[in-house]
Amino acid sequence: MSHIPSPALLEPVPLLPEAARPAEPGTPAPARAPTGQRILVVDGDAALTGSLTAQLRRHGHDPVGVRHGSAALKAYEDVEMVLLDLDLPDLDGLEVCRAIREVSRIPIIIVTARRSELDCVLALHAGADDYVTKPYGLRELVARIEAVMRRTRWQPAAARELDHGRLRIDVDSRQVTVDGRPVALTRKEFDLLYLLASQPDTVVPRKQLLQQVWGDSWSRRTIDTHVSSLRGKLGASGWVVTVRGVGFKLGTG
Repeated sequence: MSHIPSPALLEPVPLLPEAARPAEPGTPAPARAPTGQRILVVDGDAALTGSLTAQLRRHGHDPVGVRHGSAALKAYEDVEMVLLDLDLPDLDGLEVCRAIREVSRIPIIIVTARRSELDCVLALHAGADDYVTKPYGLRELVARIEAVMRRTRWQPAAARELDHGRLRIDVDSRQVTVDGRPVALTRKEFDLLYLLASQPDTVVPRKQLLQQVWGDSWSRRTIDTHVSSLRGKLGASGWVVTVRGVGFKLGTG
């Protein structure tokens, strides 16, 4: 996973509706992207929240900005993606991420000034789909938003329901059960399990898993962290078998 600084950094702007800010003379109206997303921007810095929502709107998205974690927990159900800062006035962003992920598979991108590997690993473990550090370039962030949306919409063209012994996977509802017991998985955990279950007698190379589930956003620990979490939630390490030097395969629990 790489974080490439860019000179195209966010410039603070007043917290005014987009329509209330006059365009500079001679500036053409930006084209609205046909696939714009309704995005919740959660950042404790009011200026950055206003700036980012304005620029996302110019890129064809429909952003909503809030400054508090408590507000984010009330607003996320009405959007298609969450951009979440970790440093909020009332709650830690990791706590907010964890709370959303417990009940929703909505894509979450962490956007934070915390640059340590530990913070990144904790965020991914909490259910984040990507991790971007400040300062960042707007073009990079928009590209990551598009990449995450592509990955979250990805599903192999195969059976809509898989039964593997005591394990059952319903693709349409994205629900997993073991012995009839519901298992709550994050979006990435589900995609990882489904990819393995769709090829039950095959060892899936680590590189293929990383590319298909995480795209270009991953670190060396990404897959190991998710495999460990997946084993714990399924109730046995035997559900995901490590084939040393190659990758992973679905086991029998």
